[in-house]
Amino acid sequence: MKNKVTIKEVAQKAGVSPATVSYVLNKKKSISENTKQRVWNTVSELDYVPDLSARSLIAGNSKLIGVVVPQTEKGNRLMFENNFYSEIVSSIEYRARLRGYHVLISASDTNENYLTLAKERNLDGIIVIGIYPNSFYQEMKESQIPIVLVDSYCNDHYYHSIRIDDAYGSYLATKYMIDHGHRNIAFFCGEIKENGVMKQRLQGYREAMEEQGLTFNTKNVFEGKIDYEDGIKLAEALCKSDIKATAVVTTADILAISAMKAFYKHGIHVPDDISIIGFDDLQITKYLTPGLTTVHQDISRKGERAMDLLFNSIQNPKLTKQEEIMPVNIIERGSVKDLNDSAEKEVI
Repeated sequence: MKNKVTIKEVAQKAGVSPATVSYVLNKKKSISENTKQRVWNTVSELDYVPDLSARSLIAGNSKLIGVVVPQTEKGNRLMFENNFYSEIVSSIEYRARLRGYHVLISASDTNENYLTLAKERNLDGIIVIGIYPNSFYQEMKESQIPIVLVDSYCNDHYYHSIRIDDAYGSYLATKYMIDHGHRNIAFFCGEIKENGVMKQRLQGYREAMEEQGLTFNTKNVFEGKIDYEDGIKLAEALCKSDIKATAVVTTADILAISAMKAFYKHGIHVPDDISIIGFDDLQITKYLTPGLTTVHQDISRKGERAMDLLFNSIQNPKLTKQEEIMPVNIIERGSVKDLNDSAEKEVI
């Protein structure tokens, strides 16, 4: 194997000092055009590749951004089965690349592990997606690294954040079902945690039900994980129960998609036998049959804005807490039946 060329070898070949080579590569000082050209020619001739780790130590930055993504379970794989995460991470990576940064994607098994990783890799900034224990946020502050939270209700003033109004999104979904004549509405969600997204979305569901004079019943709430397998389990649990639901409000498209498959296996057709609405508006939802009616949030834009906010924080360490709440709206497709139309036809 060919030995890696060092900066000293480049300097010797170009007839300059290693410091001068560094200055040229990093564009740090005014160097004569003749010297710069000689250095660049030598770099090309020797096929020299700078050591980014060493460069980051000298420059004080690594051009490396950490992205923390939830796991399906502690110590298990990351949640890329849910396309929400692949879509948002893709937009973060693209935006970072445009600004000259690379992205390091990882999970957080324990607070100490990620804090150590952040310091060892000299991360310039971190984007944290999802909800974590309060101890995680407290310990991450010790790093003094700029951090942006995505979809978090952590109220610590140290962190910048970007999210949607989760309660309102779920309220819109539930009200949409009610406006279409549904009264017995089940609710499929992920694990409900204090100060978490799922708790907010459950609140929105409850508010819409009670606003219309309908009873909120915990028996109608089916809780699991936000993944394909649990969407099937929740649908099967509803089928085995004595609940006569005509509609299901879900807190994630992946739950709705898998539930539709489970219902089909039980001979229950969407939307003729049961209506369902998703949350996120993943790309795949428009290609389903029927297409999935869902709560739209601009996932790609959320990732871009998270990176922009982080970049601003890196450039301006004294930037005060920034919080951005993005809009949501209903995208109508074909998974919700209008029972009002059915009632009118029966009367006629």
